[in-house]
Amino acid sequence: MAMPSGAFQSGHLFVLCNSGSERALKAEVQSAGLGWRSGFQARGMVAFKADGGTFGRGELEQSLVFGRRVCLSVGKANTQAEAESMVLAAVGEVRWHRLRLEERRWSVEAGGDPDALRDGEAVGTVVALGPEEYWVGVHWHRAGLSPDPGGIFGVEMPEDSPSRAWLKLEEAVRVFGLRFRRGDVAAELGCAPGGVILALLRRGVPVIGVDPARLAEVVMRHALPSVPSVDPAGDPWVVHCRKPAALVSKRDLAGRATWFLSDMNQSPAVAIAECRRFAGMCPSIHAALITLKLTDLGEAAAAGEWLGAMRAIGFRDVRLRQLSVHHRELALLGTGRRVG
Repeated sequence: MAMPSGAFQSGHLFVLCNSGSERALKAEVQSAGLGWRSGFQARGMVAFKADGGTFGRGELEQSLVFGRRVCLSVGKANTQAEAESMVLAAVGEVRWHRLRLEERRWSVEAGGDPDALRDGEAVGTVVALGPEEYWVGVHWHRAGLSPDPGGIFGVEMPEDSPSRAWLKLEEAVRVFGLRFRRGDVAAELGCAPGGVILALLRRGVPVIGVDPARLAEVVMRHALPSVPSVDPAGDPWVVHCRKPAALVSKRDLAGRATWFLSDMNQSPAVAIAECRRFAGMCPSIHAALITLKLTDLGEAAAAGEWLGAMRAIGFRDVRLRQLSVHHRELALLGTGRRVG
């Protein structure tokens, strides 16, 4: 008979991460003092053993910067059918997520409708590493987890998007559960050619875009010459502030920005400093989403400093995560800043 939902425990767990982030993931786990002993490793996956005990559902709620998906290990099998029967015997009925590693890349074979996944629902993840090597694990869905199999963002970028930045914004919305409110206006630094702007406009959010470079025509169709004091009827607008971020003044924001976004090719320290400056110029900013550009993933050792700096700006809830569409980048989110 299967155990009650959430009662399953295991001496092992495995974590799926971005290809190339395995070392950073292991360093993060060690630095956090979790007592997880790393073992088997494949491209985009690291297995851990419990140090003198077992893992339970609590370990799955551990917030990891580099962990896209954490699963309690049910074991290994020679066939997919055998792997799935192991999960059914351990925890009962689950939603199935099936992944396959081919040519050092993950592909999603099955996952159903991600948007239909409910909080608390059990998910069995079958990971095919080879023709006769199947790893199988289980986790329970909750807020803050991507509903996509293996945490791999499965939404296609629209053909008219001018850049992959569209994917970064859309996956952040999915993973962090972002909600844009009526009256929100985003100020985005490093906005050209306009991938994030396009995603925001199609979500009904006006944008003050900051970048000396040109914006694509698909977003400039919505352009206004200056920030309006009252939104005009119809589609959301974009105002292109064609200057470096450091030269943007309080007047450019017109007191209207409520979100700070940055995809600048600058260091994390510079991006966070600009967030601090913009929040000072525009007290109505209540949330920020910053793409941190890293030269090496080892720079994530400074994560505590980045989170502390965001809290000092006034953001009460601060999170840091590597999204599946990232390479040497991290998404830094701050919300809950008191406005006034």
